[in-house]
Amino acid sequence: MDSASCSILYTLSLSRIQIPKLNRTFLHSIPSFASTSERNFRFCGKNLHFNRVLASNSSSNPIDENPSQPLAVILEVEGVLMDVYRLGNRQAFNVAFQKHGLDCANWTEPIYVDLSRKAGGDEKMMLVLYFNRIGWPTSLPTNEKETFMKSVLREKKNALEEFVMAKSLPLRPGIENFIDDALHNGIPVVIVTAYDKSCDKMSRSIIEKLGNERVSKIRTVGKEEVEQSLYGQLVFGEGVTAGLDEQLAKEAIKAASAEKQRIAEEVASVLKLKVEIDTSSTESIQNIVVALRAAAENAGLPVQNCVLIAGSQSGVMGAERIGMPCVVLRSSLTSRAEFPSANAIMDGFGGADLTISKLRNKKWL
Repeated sequence: MDSASCSILYTLSLSRIQIPKLNRTFLHSIPSFASTSERNFRFCGKNLHFNRVLASNSSSNPIDENPSQPLAVILEVEGVLMDVYRLGNRQAFNVAFQKHGLDCANWTEPIYVDLSRKAGGDEKMMLVLYFNRIGWPTSLPTNEKETFMKSVLREKKNALEEFVMAKSLPLRPGIENFIDDALHNGIPVVIVTAYDKSCDKMSRSIIEKLGNERVSKIRTVGKEEVEQSLYGQLVFGEGVTAGLDEQLAKEAIKAASAEKQRIAEEVASVLKLKVEIDTSSTESIQNIVVALRAAAENAGLPVQNCVLIAGSQSGVMGAERIGMPCVVLRSSLTSRAEFPSANAIMDGFGGADLTISKLRNKKWL
């Protein structure tokens, strides 16, 4: 650990940090780490996975004893509102290949599914696997492969955005009834776009397909809403000092990253290689955590009373970090993926799958 990080940790541990006055709902949305208790999340449906450790202030949570406890539903966009990857991602890759003059590169659905499965959904790795298989463009120098892949992914993203914006692509079956049922029962519905892979413009375009009447009744939390939230101001805002635990955690992460880099460099010096450790995933999870807390704050309920309907592994990880219940809705991209930390895994909305009734009748055991 470098001396700067040690100094900061020591200073923070001795200082009294003032936290601005926050509303009661927000304070309750921050879980205590004094104790934890193992909980199980049970639905009356199929394809369920259990076993979850949730933060708790006592041996029993009020929501355990009162099934009518307030509930909020937080929805991701990709894979939840619309199966974007099934409807347009493969075609967008083919458009990107054409724009690069790669007429021989064409991903059929079997090829796309196979690459996605082998790469775990990592699009850059999908390109590596594919071109290692068929051969890289002959005019491409070896040291420019990275630049080439970034260019393809950029064109793919632009093509996907145009495809979603221009085409009348359908939402996932049952999503409209699911939202209507939630609103009818007085359950706040919050859609999170802050950490979507897609650009904010495309995400909001998908949300607009829900219709003006529904959109007017639901809440959307993008980057702007996160920055304006009380928790967002705690973490990112100027003039607002973060709480001791939060700041210590951030400094500990920095110190750990610095230590990993130091060890990697020592190993590299022996191997005569240059090694860089990617710590971007830590920053990404932090952004997701802040977005989910902002969504709970927007709903006016503690995180334990909000259920994230996720379509991504990163969303599941963020929910687990703060003790927010999470249900995964499988999509074409995650049809074979495992989500061991999710409270439940379902295939769609309605019927034997995900319904508001099942969420309201959940039991903590």
